[in-house]
Amino acid sequence: MTRNSRHWAIAAAAFLAAAPVLAGCGAGFDAITNKPYSPTEALTVKVQGIDISQAFFLGPDSGATLPAGGTTPLYLSVVNTNKGPDRLLGIGVDPALGTAKVTAAVDLPAEQRVSVGKPTPAITIEGLKKPLRGGESIPVQLQFANAGLIPLNIPVITRSREFAQLPQAPGATAAPTPTPTPSATEEHAEGDH
Repeated sequence: MTRNSRHWAIAAAAFLAAAPVLAGCGAGFDAITNKPYSPTEALTVKVQGIDISQAFFLGPDSGATLPAGGTTPLYLSVVNTNKGPDRLLGIGVDPALGTAKVTAAVDLPAEQRVSVGKPTPAITIEGLKKPLRGGESIPVQLQFANAGLIPLNIPVITRSREFAQLPQAPGATAAPTPTPTPSATEEHAEGDH
């Protein structure tokens, strides 16, 4: 093998080794990084000119329970992309789950983000008929003045990670406290006495 052919063989081997990696770069507009991404398990939808993101009901702390009779607040971010203003008037929920309460209608000016639930929850489900642990979904219908009814399945998310700073859901039980187990050294020391 001549020196030039050896260099070509090495270059060809390097190219063939890199080919699978380079093939991923050719995904173009269908690349997975080009898709919408929601950093949490909260709901994100766009319906009838209403963009809803980060929609969730706050459940208990991780490992705890929101008991029957408790209250779960709704948090969401809304952008009205329609030409005129709109208003979130209320929420419909199955009476077998609890009673929806809206303290005040939420004004939605055109093209402005409105956070519902912060700093104080404006929409809640009270008198829960069954306990919630987090991970469930609650079917609801949001009632808008102009956009009409928008049905959604909104997840119940535990108060942990990025949600830990939110106030605890009313009536939630405390998370169980871990019980320390004795270490082998402690057990051996107690056995020597």
